[in-house]
Amino acid sequence: MPLTFQHHHQVVFGDCDPAGLVDYPNIYRWMDGRFQRFLHRYGGHGAVCDALNAVGLGMTETQARYRRPLRDSDALTIRMEITDWAAKSYRLSHRGYVGEDLAFEGIEGPALFEMREGRIRAGQVAPLKTLLESPPET
Repeated sequence: MPLTFQHHHQVVFGDCDPAGLVDYPNIYRWMDGRFQRFLHRYGGHGAVCDALNAVGLGMTETQARYRRPLRDSDALTIRMEITDWAAKSYRLSHRGYVGEDLAFEGIEGPALFEMREGRIRAGQVAPLKTLLESPPET
């Protein structure tokens, strides 16, 4: 069963370009922000890395498709799922909605990075999956 998380964002004028449309880099920022907010349930990015003896959880792949324009005052709901666990990676699937309308969808391919032999390398993500499937902090 995928791990899911939902968050709401009110689009403001500062998110937009001069034409009043959301600058596309903001969508990547919002996608990453959902995952970081999800990690707050477990003490945040730093606490998760400390618990797993990792130097970070970083992206190895990102992609987004824009389905409708986003504008100032849009009430955006972003749904994230963690799926497709492999030995050294997993997938974050994001969908942004205004009402029932799909505004964007994106994927991120993060990995867990650790220090080995004096270099940062991708590590096994099974301990991360175990941690994220445990009850979050209260």
